[in-house]
Amino acid sequence: MADIWRAQQAQAILGEGPAWDASSGRLYWFDIKGRRLHWYEPAGDSGAYDLPVRASVATPRRTGGLLIVAEDGVSAFDPADGSMTLIEPVEPLEPGFRSNDGKIDVAGRLWWSVMDDDHGKRPGFLYRKDPGRPSVRMEAGIHIANTTCCSPDGRTFYLADSARQAIYAYALDPESGALGERRLFATTRGELGSPDGSAVDVDGYLWNAQWGGWRLVRYAPDGTIDRIVEMPVEQPSSCCFGGPDLATLYITTAREGLTEAALAEQPLAGSLLAFEPGVSGLKLPLFDG
Repeated sequence: MADIWRAQQAQAILGEGPAWDASSGRLYWFDIKGRRLHWYEPAGDSGAYDLPVRASVATPRRTGGLLIVAEDGVSAFDPADGSMTLIEPVEPLEPGFRSNDGKIDVAGRLWWSVMDDDHGKRPGFLYRKDPGRPSVRMEAGIHIANTTCCSPDGRTFYLADSARQAIYAYALDPESGALGERRLFATTRGELGSPDGSAVDVDGYLWNAQWGGWRLVRYAPDGTIDRIVEMPVEQPSSCCFGGPDLATLYITTAREGLTEAALAEQPLAGSLLAFEPGVSGLKLPLFDG
């Protein structure tokens, strides 16, 4: 097992959405169902904000603070006082949907998803938000949309449907952000886990947290497995690179659905974990808006 450590102690029901903010030296991440936004500084400080809604996606803004995606839409978040200001309500959806995964791409566009909170029984959607423009729906029919990452050259977009145990790769127009042809990139069918959130490193390899699988998997650009990292928790949910040199991979985890006996065997479940994979992450842009 890799030398994995607990970066921040927590009991997150559903950890998700890690995002590194270089300007503040903070790693932000959510407990969706606990309605909390945690923050962690590698220098040693940490804390959390209580939120009025379930939120799951954050990205640092060029103007300061964070852009947050929650069940009610896209909001500006001020870490100084913990305030949220709704700037773009989500389009009307049936009751029971909430935001899920999301990340900024190398061109500065924010990709985010919504899902049916009843284990994705009804299909959800993928959106793209360009600076200065409202979010547009980019894909439908995805039951539990996760991963939402792109390759270093901005020409391949990765999207997982956890319900189908599949990661897809789309042709991505680096200028317009349009999605093209889709192909199956990787699958965990026949295995324990399902692909959840991901991060891409500088070599173009995709690191994927596998819910229920006790592991992270590093996939080569051709979809083959390059490395498997065993985890001390059953439900790793997402990951991102952080730290001053982006050399640390941070992993969110979850306690949702675990029995007391299972939790006793997984004392790190619900905490923020970390390890040094030997490769750094992509330097992602600030959202210009």
